[in-house]
Amino acid sequence: MNKDYAERHIIREITPLSDKDCFYIVDRHKKEFTYPIHCHKEFELNFIEHGTGLRRIVGDSVETVTEYDLVLITSADLEHVWEQADCHSEDIREITIQFSPHFFDSLIDTNQFDRVKTMLNHAQNGLCFPLPAIMKIYALLDTLPETKGFYAVTQFLTLLYELSFFIDSAHKLSSSSFAKVEIQANSRRVQRIQQYINDHYQEEIRLNQLAGMVGMSAVAFSRFFKLRTGKVLSDYIIDIRLGHASRLLVDSTMSVAEICYECGFNNLSNFNRIFKKKKNCSPKEFRENYCKKKIVI
Repeated sequence: MNKDYAERHIIREITPLSDKDCFYIVDRHKKEFTYPIHCHKEFELNFIEHGTGLRRIVGDSVETVTEYDLVLITSADLEHVWEQADCHSEDIREITIQFSPHFFDSLIDTNQFDRVKTMLNHAQNGLCFPLPAIMKIYALLDTLPETKGFYAVTQFLTLLYELSFFIDSAHKLSSSSFAKVEIQANSRRVQRIQQYINDHYQEEIRLNQLAGMVGMSAVAFSRFFKLRTGKVLSDYIIDIRLGHASRLLVDSTMSVAEICYECGFNNLSNFNRIFKKKKNCSPKEFRENYCKKKIVI
């Protein structure tokens, strides 16, 4: 039932990118955003200038845009949209570049392309770049719509390569559990714990249990996990559960109470409080707002 419900409510965009094109680019000046929430198989780099006040939704991430916004999305099923919200600019510039996942097939496993490959993997959650990254590639991006042929391709590759140096300062948008992204970690111990949490998020998970799985004391494990993931264990578990809960709110007709207990929360009021704190809206409001942005096709 969940799959059928999702398929009825998600618009899958058909882009004009042909099999003989390396990428498709459009440079627009506009006053408003009206396109509904959508997803597509092509990778997308989206840049916005003079967009202060726009609301950006990528997966279960909802953020307000400032003057500049640059986001890379490399998941075929990650819903996204930019909404007008509180933006009153009379001249919003949007540059959208869409390119095939197969564009890099002959390059992706080369040593020279390793940084870009890492960036593309991170962008399965949606990756938002900081202002220094935007300033670094602004000239390349600004002139790319007017560049033709071979030089456009080399300029685009250079742009992606320059962005790959900002992976550590860029931030992931959607939670992995919502985006259904396969867990990746540099540490095998961390990866084992993350996989266990993702498989058992519906159950009670104890610190001592996880520490024992990797042969560490509870105190040492807590420090180790925070160092490797940047999150306290309890916050990490909550984020995983909220990601699954958000996905069910979007893709199913289950009640909020049913979703609460299905995702490992044992108290409805506590679930509502945590959800609102993390998402700035209640579960009911999240579902209503998300569905309003979708159309049936």
